[in-house]
Amino acid sequence: MLDGHVLLGWLSSCALLGLLACAPRPSAAYFGLTGNEPLTILPLTSELEEAAAKAHYKVCDRLKLEKKQRRMCRRDPGVAETLVEAISMSALECQYQFRFERWNCTLEGRYRASLLKRGFKETAFLYAISSAGLTHAMAKACSAGRMERCTCDEAPDLENREAWQWGGCGDNLKYSNKFVKEFLGRKPNKDLRARVDFHNNLVGMKVIKAGVETTCKCHGVSGSCTVRTCWRQLAPFHEIGKQLKQKYETSLKVGSTTNEATGEGDISPPKKSSPGHNDQIPRTTDLVYIDDSPSFCMMSRYSPGTSGRKCYKDKNCDSICCGRGHNTQSRVVTRPCQCQVRWCCYVECKQCTQREEVYTCKD
Repeated sequence: MLDGHVLLGWLSSCALLGLLACAPRPSAAYFGLTGNEPLTILPLTSELEEAAAKAHYKVCDRLKLEKKQRRMCRRDPGVAETLVEAISMSALECQYQFRFERWNCTLEGRYRASLLKRGFKETAFLYAISSAGLTHAMAKACSAGRMERCTCDEAPDLENREAWQWGGCGDNLKYSNKFVKEFLGRKPNKDLRARVDFHNNLVGMKVIKAGVETTCKCHGVSGSCTVRTCWRQLAPFHEIGKQLKQKYETSLKVGSTTNEATGEGDISPPKKSSPGHNDQIPRTTDLVYIDDSPSFCMMSRYSPGTSGRKCYKDKNCDSICCGRGHNTQSRVVTRPCQCQVRWCCYVECKQCTQREEVYTCKD
């Protein structure tokens, strides 16, 4: 079961690739229909609603949430779908951001479990990207009308603006933040690892908040802007992943101290800094970790290693292959090329054949 403050516990329920298959959306096929039945034999609305409710209850149970989180998941049918969407989106973004690294966000089976037991900088990124993913997905689900308990974002400081300037349907970050904080639970007091995980979760949420922009659309005769409709919109999640990857690169190793005034534990620079680490006090927007990462060069409990990994000769072969060198294989590939848009309305392409070299790390 999940600890109250840990978000990545969801990851234990499904492999991170193809997660959407874990939560089938209600459809005609789901209810045993083919689409060819006469309307007189279709299920009544109440039966459809009951079947849909049972479906999202099953998803909530499959995610193996703790009692409070399962209750939050079940109380709104849109939550289960949003949780699964957030996990999938976060995992894919993690794999994209680390596609050129020794650790390429491989999280199948035992690798995931082993990583989450340690406080590596890679683990810090996982916690941040997952909380960011849930915050982003929940805000979007509200504005898309997929949730029962929230809708579009209200215009900020409406009393200080001309009301006609605001409209549209903004992403509801206010509700999303409230939900995610409740879902994560309270800040832990004593355990350093728990505080570090909680801190990194909040970093992910703060990056989402910092990326909110006001988007406007003009209305009027001949394109004039006599009336303007504005709404708040989150940055694309790919941009969020890029920012969190930058924070991963500058993450700080930390230790624990006790606040004499409150008696609670604080995150601070480690008492004995190892070479290459500074004594900088972490900010609330820094990713932090407590354990030095392994090299990820060879197969271990944390990764399958880099043997056989594809690399790019002039970009990352030396780094990814860990000095073992790489093999070169020549192959012929055929791809669409010289594509043109034809009226109306299709794309026409030629097929071009070329020889390319593929580089893979030696054992």
